Amino acid sequence: MLRPTLSALRSLTVMCIALGTTLSPVSAFGESLAANITSPAKNVILIIGDGMDDHQITIARNYLKGATGRLTLDDMPVRSSVAVLTVSEQAPDEYIYVADSACSGTSMSTGQATSRSRIATTAKSDLDIETIVEMAHKSGLKTGLVSTSSVTDATPAVFASHIQYRFCESPEKMVTERFSCPQDLKANGGPGSISEQLALSNVDVIFGGGMENFTPNVEGGTTSVLDSAIANGFTVLQTKQDLNTVITTGKVLGLFADKHLATKLRGENGRIAEKPEPSLLNSVHWTMGDVDLPEPMICEANPAAVDTPSLLSMSSKAIDLLSTDNDKGFFLMIESASIDKQSHARNPCGSIGELDQLDETVAYALTFAEQNPGTLVLVTADHSQAAQLVPESSMFSGLNIPVYSPGSMARIITPEGGLMGVNYATNDIFAEEHTGAAVPLYANDAAIGKIDTYINQTDIFNIAKQHLGL
Repeated sequence: MLRPTLSALRSLTVMCIALGTTLSPVSAFGESLAANITSPAKNVILIIGDGMDDHQITIARNYLKGATGRLTLDDMPVRSSVAVLTVSEQAPDEYIYVADSACSGTSMSTGQATSRSRIATTAKSDLDIETIVEMAHKSGLKTGLVSTSSVTDATPAVFASHIQYRFCESPEKMVTERFSCPQDLKANGGPGSISEQLALSNVDVIFGGGMENFTPNVEGGTTSVLDSAIANGFTVLQTKQDLNTVITTGKVLGLFADKHLATKLRGENGRIAEKPEPSLLNSVHWTMGDVDLPEPMICEANPAAVDTPSLLSMSSKAIDLLSTDNDKGFFLMIESASIDKQSHARNPCGSIGELDQLDETVAYALTFAEQNPGTLVLVTADHSQAAQLVPESSMFSGLNIPVYSPGSMARIITPEGGLMGVNYATNDIFAEEHTGAAVPLYANDAAIGKIDTYINQTDIFNIAKQHLGL
């Protein structure tokens, strides 16, 4: 039987109106008009570069593509700027101005701002907040979490667990000398540690590190958290080979490292940023003497990453598992976690390699979206970080004064033959701190006309929720 074209159906509708009649949902051709018009499944792929502000992006672009080069991010059609909101634990109606990954991740997963270290719970009142992953599951969508960190780390945790402190990742870590979550203990009527909550969750795909948080016994029990995940229907993966060969319609938990996954790049011979060394005479007076800057270095492949699945391989497998035989859609969060972690460690090469992983994963997600038009791809950061792109030698050096950074510095030899200065100076202890700048948001053409040029981080939840029709 010949099927009517849309133009023919429009002509028929006009004719019926002219005759004072209406077109029945069951047409003259004997078939339902609605049955012939299908909509693609609605998917959201939210890609988070932990600590990925414009400094981090520019440093990586300079190294990976050159000063005039372009990342995949640079060609995405929608761009916005995102205000990162954090509230005080003691006074939730008061804002503070620098976030951590727990509170900023909670903003994106729940649409509510909270205080630092909280995992999908409210400041002070400690109430659980429903996450977009939980909402998607209730609506019959598949869900997934992928990270280069431990899957119990703050960003993946905020999408599928609820707890007072991000540090309560396993039953053993629920009560420690420095941090504890007594009200979240199962013995006190709580949901248990983050790993226990993930093991009992309805998330379809969870990939990352963190095996050490699944090997302890469940609270008050004699079997491990990993055993409880298996009992809950998860197929457990532990190696690259497992990831490459898994075929299943059930839930999958991939734990590919004891802690976080190894980074793609490292500094030459493991070097990180180093302190400039002023001469003894300079200590007498700041205008005297001279200073030795750290020797230039290259970035090199990290040998520890040889046996580690890449972010791209985990993400592509997750997308395949979530999209196969699925006409309802899915929500997938992908985190490139060590942009942040390597900035804490003053390791610019580690952050560059991690951002490289993010960019190639974005390219894959965009290709999937082109083939699946109902897919919204969002790329953003949870907060800004410490690394600054600075002159590799001070612009004031022509004054014949030994000017130098008070922090730690790396002078990186770029593939195009330049020297790039990266500086860390938020404090003088073992780890750098986050900063409070707005972060970027990129999106594919599914977002055109739907995102303002400046938004709050909580709006990301609403954008994803609206697209999925939750």
